[in-house]
Amino acid sequence: MSAWVLPDHIADVLPSEARHIEELRRLYLDTARGYGYELVMPPLLEYLESLLSGTGRALDLQTFKLVDQLSGRTLGLRADTTPQVARIDAHLLNRAGVTRLCYCGPVLHTRPDRPFATREPLQFGAEIYGHAGLEADLEVLHLALDTLKAVSIQQFTVDLSDARIVPALLAGVTLTAEARDALHSALAAKDITGVQSLSQDLPANVRAALKALVGMYGDTSVLAQAEQAFAAWPVVMQALVELRHIAADLSGVAVTFDLADLRGYAYYSGVRFAIFVPGASDALVRGGRYDEVGAVFGRKRPAVGFSLDLKELVSVVPERALKAAIRAPWGTAQGLREAIATLRANGETVVCVLPGHESEVDEFNCDRELIEVAGQWTVQAVPAVQAL
Repeated sequence: MSAWVLPDHIADVLPSEARHIEELRRLYLDTARGYGYELVMPPLLEYLESLLSGTGRALDLQTFKLVDQLSGRTLGLRADTTPQVARIDAHLLNRAGVTRLCYCGPVLHTRPDRPFATREPLQFGAEIYGHAGLEADLEVLHLALDTLKAVSIQQFTVDLSDARIVPALLAGVTLTAEARDALHSALAAKDITGVQSLSQDLPANVRAALKALVGMYGDTSVLAQAEQAFAAWPVVMQALVELRHIAADLSGVAVTFDLADLRGYAYYSGVRFAIFVPGASDALVRGGRYDEVGAVFGRKRPAVGFSLDLKELVSVVPERALKAAIRAPWGTAQGLREAIATLRANGETVVCVLPGHESEVDEFNCDRELIEVAGQWTVQAVPAVQAL
């Protein structure tokens, strides 16, 4: 095998795309800071039990594992940053009130989560800890929408669901972990035949509720159907009240519902959302409430947040025009070096042309050049033909 071949679903990021991703990273961190979110930087790897405690089997399967040469314990390369941020909130910051945290860093997946997806997403996320009310859910959702608007994405659909619905319907029912996972998969896939087969030994009212749940996706009329079908389950009724409240707050935004949606990681405990945009093959943003994540670190706190992959985002966002640069000769003269340093300090990109490479063209569009006029270094426009 050639030395330059990379593993499947792993790719280099070349200058043009890397510049675009970095611009998005800075923009998103600034947007989150405008909401009061503080940046944290968890390590890429840590002890496996910290990464996976309370997160479910799906995250376990996505996590690369290795042995620590110092301690002999098993380490994991993070596949999701949320458990780490929950650890930071619960164990390191240990604040009594509301904590707003954001992050942006790589995660690694053992397998791509969908066709053509990278196994090394660059995950940006924002999370609120310490407030159980819907105000936190709404703030996180509006921040997620603002991050999309910040890159001129104006068309999107918010799909709402709730992680409490299916567990409430199955409360008191004995199922093996494998049977429960299979039922969750059938519900998410809208496989009514599979749902009927997997629920055939369950009580009649539960079978009927699960069968009805498969078809409960679409506009707000879904909530009215669910209220009639699930009146006997108080937890489900409360979830429907909260979904209706959140949808009402999103004025001017296309909102849909998928009450059987269980995709994603198992730590969600309440309202969930996914945001779809034109050009993306799947949801670009996913988030929701996960009040149980911090419990394994000794401090159970209400929590809600969202995340997205900047590498996926860059594929659906128009690339920003590259800022024009200034071409300068290479030299050791003090005046030249001071002129170049001053321009760079003022935010200009100055590309020094190395000897013998005067005719080469690089990615930077140099529409000006630094030339010496009467002993003074001056910036002048490059003639149109020469600039090309």
